[in-house]
Amino acid sequence: MSKTTTTRYDVAEHLRTPEEMAAYLEACLEEADGDAAFIAKALGDIARAKGMAQVARDAGLSRESLYKALSGERSPDFDTILKVVGALGLKLHAKAPGGRLRPSTSRPSSRTAKRRAA
Repeated sequence: MSKTTTTRYDVAEHLRTPEEMAAYLEACLEEADGDAAFIAKALGDIARAKGMAQVARDAGLSRESLYKALSGERSPDFDTILKVVGALGLKLHAKAPGGRLRPSTSRPSSRTAKRRAA
């Protein structure tokens, strides 16, 4: 019987394009269920795919602190997340559940109505 050799799967090896990186982050955001460390780990995967040293430079952070922040063992500050997302060339977007924004049912304030009339 032959011996089967396996290797550890590393998602960073499969994130080659900005579109793949964005799709991976989007999927992780949907699955995170409020787990900030999970999102940090996903950003770490993308940063490794892009090159951790370059991402650290672009984010204005040391490589060591970036590895720690994106290890998935802790939840980094939101400021760090924003710096990393920007350094990765990605953008965060918000959408309503179901993907559609509902029109506002509130009435415009008198100040808004005055601006529209002018």
